[in-house]
Amino acid sequence: MRTRILSSLLILIVLAGCNTPTPPPTAKPSATAIAVPQIEPSATVVPAGAPQTRSTLPRPAVTYPARPTATPFEAPEESEEGVYADIDNGLKIRYPDRWMAMPPEQDSGLLQYFASPGGAIIAGVMVNPAGNEELETLGGEVRDAILSGLQSIKVVSDQADRLADGRAAWTSVATAKREDDTSLKVSVTTALNGGRAYTIFVFGIPAEFDQQQADITALTTSMTLEQPRMYGIARDQALVLAGGESTNPREYDPATTHGSGDKLLFSGLVSFDPQLNLVPDLASSWDISPDGTVYTFHLRPDARFHNGRPVTTYDVIYSWERAADPQTRSDTVLTYLSDIVGVKERHAGEADFISGLTAIDEHTLQVTIDAPKPYFLQKLTYPTAFVLDEENVTSGAEWYRAPNGTGPYRLARWDSFKSLLYERNEDFYLEPAKIPYIIYPLYTGDPLRLYESGGIDVTGIGGSNLPRFQDPDEPMHAELRDGINMCTGMIIFDNQQPPFDDPKVRQAFSLAFNREQYIDIVMQNNALPAYGPLPPGLPGYNTALQGLPYDPEQARQLLAESKYGGVDQLPPIIYTAGGHGSDIGGSVSALAQMWQQNLGITITVENLEPDKYSDLVHAGQHGQLFSGGWCADYPDPENFADVLFHTGAQQNQGHYSNPQVDALLEQARIERDVAKRMQLYQQAEQLIVDEAAVLFTTHSLSHVLVKPYLQGYVLTPISIPLERYLSIDADKMK
Repeated sequence: MRTRILSSLLILIVLAGCNTPTPPPTAKPSATAIAVPQIEPSATVVPAGAPQTRSTLPRPAVTYPARPTATPFEAPEESEEGVYADIDNGLKIRYPDRWMAMPPEQDSGLLQYFASPGGAIIAGVMVNPAGNEELETLGGEVRDAILSGLQSIKVVSDQADRLADGRAAWTSVATAKREDDTSLKVSVTTALNGGRAYTIFVFGIPAEFDQQQADITALTTSMTLEQPRMYGIARDQALVLAGGESTNPREYDPATTHGSGDKLLFSGLVSFDPQLNLVPDLASSWDISPDGTVYTFHLRPDARFHNGRPVTTYDVIYSWERAADPQTRSDTVLTYLSDIVGVKERHAGEADFISGLTAIDEHTLQVTIDAPKPYFLQKLTYPTAFVLDEENVTSGAEWYRAPNGTGPYRLARWDSFKSLLYERNEDFYLEPAKIPYIIYPLYTGDPLRLYESGGIDVTGIGGSNLPRFQDPDEPMHAELRDGINMCTGMIIFDNQQPPFDDPKVRQAFSLAFNREQYIDIVMQNNALPAYGPLPPGLPGYNTALQGLPYDPEQARQLLAESKYGGVDQLPPIIYTAGGHGSDIGGSVSALAQMWQQNLGITITVENLEPDKYSDLVHAGQHGQLFSGGWCADYPDPENFADVLFHTGAQQNQGHYSNPQVDALLEQARIERDVAKRMQLYQQAEQLIVDEAAVLFTTHSLSHVLVKPYLQGYVLTPISIPLERYLSIDADKMK
């Protein structure tokens, strides 16, 4: 705790004895909304009893209320004069008359600071993780950490104390000197609440300190603590996770997202459970024809949208038709739904509806696929296949701000640049979520600092912070979870752009890449080397794969043998990355340095706005090579080998093409013998690697901190919505 507290207090040590500080200006965020393309519905009634396709299925006759704007929870009221209240942290402090209360600098680690008239006395309040120490021990650690920035330290008193609410506290008083020999008197009061240490500390010139002792004592003992309540919600009723906010509206639309598609709000016919078993979701069951090409899904009669309207076959067909409509510009629909007969034609604008979808009745959907494929159902877990409400989607460009979904939670409030609040869907068709609320504070600084202070319940950990939590002596060591992600990092060569249209140039760039050095320096040993697309843990992963090693000499030889004849004949090379302005990230810098050192090639780096990076890359707005990567959506090698490297595949961003690879992948799609199927993928993988279709860099490792009171958390190698399976043990929060 010592170093974490110390960095937060330096500003107060400097301020002590200075004039009254001025509150910092508050930045006002702004954002421009971008319209999401909409699709006009059409429907024609046909004779009763006839099977109905999308173009003939009638709309439900019953009218249901529109989803309200997601703002039912009012922001907390301002505190009374002379009282600082922070319900998010369960804290209230009454400060003396004429004193000032002001917010600290962002990421300072302080919640608030106070100043006496004239600024001779400066006080601050902060929250830190308490660990398992007794109050007296913890109080001493906090005191020592605060005083460690000073000199000539003498502890005057060190004793048990009481706060205004009767809670036990520990107060220390000491004298010390700053580096400029200015004398200070310091008071530190610490109390425990919910596994966190709450501290008020006061600095002042001794004479002023003694003169205002009554006010200082009143301030430090006035603190009252209760259970934190973001949006007025008790802390043990909410899962709190750090979050961000995309400026790209397409990321909130399941049909166009490259992320989660908000699996809290929406759902599909099937899903994965925490053990990665494929389980029924909106569909209670399904039948498969003997030849494996016709799936008949039976929708749950009790499945409803958040506004209460029943989910019908119409909604499934509308959602998939919309995803395939060329106006939607989905660059995922062919990846996940093109096995369905007619999806490719609909996406190409050659058909008005998907011919492979047939509505048997309101709760029975027949889906015909182009061949028997063992992975088809798994593809339906991806957001592109989620079910949407047409009336909601066509209500306006920002329909996603008041989504009428079917998922286990509904969006209750969205305060841009501040937080997202989700409320449990009490009418969820499966077992309702155990935790009533989920809160995502937005742009709140360092997630690790938030986790340590109890502000969030889960956070990823890596880089230079990881060794600390791997140390068994670290108090939070037991909260660390380790695992392997089914992810592969890669640098994508555009096989259609010179010079990467020549396999020897691609091989040269791959051979000039030092994975060991890259993982050591850039990844800080938090990754595994990748030599091919299939990650460890994925069915078909081949430990005997022959990858391209680090061999600068052979790389230079291949470059000389290429049709370009050497470095001097290569065109200018542009590397595209996600970033801001001219900033070059550590990974890109390391790559550029390796290629310069080993091949004598200088590349030019161009950045694309991170929120728009995927869209722009898919649109072809990139250089000859660019940053990429892929994480498994479902545990099948088709999701890597076929999705990324089959000629013309929607996610084949490097335009790699090899008829031999295509033949192997197409055979594997329909092979029912599991062992033979894995062999086909391994053969295809070796060809992809030999031709250096892309430069494979790393396979990800996962390290996550999870609070002890959060029950049911499973570290899965594939990202799945765990939230509805989690619960909070309130007794462990005390």
